[in-house]
Formats: sequence, C-alpha cells, structure tokens
Amino acid sequence: MNHTKLAKIKADAKIIIDQKEINLTLDKLAKQIENDYQEKTPIFIVVLNGGLIFAGQLLPRIDILCEIDYCHATRYQGEQRGAELVWKSKPQTELSGRDVILVDDILDEGITLKLIEQYCFEQNAKSVKTLVLVEKEHHRKAYPEQRPDYCELVVPDQYVFGFGMDYSHYWRNTLDIRVHQDD
Repeated sequence: MNHTKLAKIKADAKIIIDQKEINLTLDKLAKQIENDYQEKTPIFIVVLNGGLIFAGQLLPRIDILCEIDYCHATRYQGEQRGAELVWKSKPQTELSGRDVILVDDILDEGITLKLIEQYCFEQNAKSVKTLVLVEKEHHRKAYPEQRPDYCELVVPDQYVFGFGMDYSHYWRNTLDIRVHQDD
C-alpha cells in the first residue's frame, strides 16, 4: 500500500474512541490494578506489537511495585484475519509462582491471548490476568466464556486501528481508535 492511500485511509476513518476517552479509561484501569495488586508484585507481560502503545501509556500511571517483560506472539502478521500463532519471542522473566498480567491491545477472537495465557500457566505462573484496551463485540469468540479481566472499552465488529492496533502494519501510533469507512 502506498503512502497516499494509507494517508487517505486514516483521514477518511471515523474516530470511534477519542484520546480524551482513552485517557479517562487508562486512569480507571490504573486505579483498578493498583487496588487489586497493592500487596503483590505482578509482572506485566506486554504482547507486542499491539500492546506496546497501550502499555506505554498505562503502566506509568500504576503506582505499585512490579516488573515488566514482553512477548511477541502474533496470528495476524499484518493481515486483517488471524491464522496460526507464531512466537517471535517468549517472556524472559521467570514466571513460576508469579502473578502475571498480560497486556494487549484488543480481545477479538481471543485465541492469541488464550495461548499466551496457557503458556504462562505451563511455566507455573501463580495467576494470569488479561488486560486489554478494547474488546471487540461479536459472537465469534474461540472461547465464548472468555472475557478480559481488565477492559473498559468495547468496539464494534469492524476492523479498528489506532492506539496500538494497526492497519496493514501502519497507524499504530494514532492516539485515538478509528474504523475505516469502507469496513
């Protein structure tokens, strides 16, 4: 996709969650996590690339003792539909006996987060919670009972981008959440 077309996609996209609402959400999530982990030392595992912007904006707002690590696992690889999970990097921190919080941009079908969660439990994590910026509203969840432990925003069943979520590898750095008008 060329620069002109990508610029037009962003310009034509409808903002569905603006920066002000995202900031209020980040503050609310930070307080919830502070309250829940006041006497614990969790490890936040950021799921790259999608969770990067979200984690970078959220974690400085959380005033608790914690560690931060990352993993890079993807099913999308720049596509609009997910495929098989590909591990590019697993967490480097010892997870045995630890309270883990997985940080990702979106819960869509839930397969990626579920597989990363299973990996953490296989490493003997004490607990694993999921923290996502948005949950996509639809009935195609791979695990119908799966809900994020921490999430305050819901988006429609359309291809959304911004604030960590990409449009063909681009526009993760958009500080609001948008949907392309053609979607």
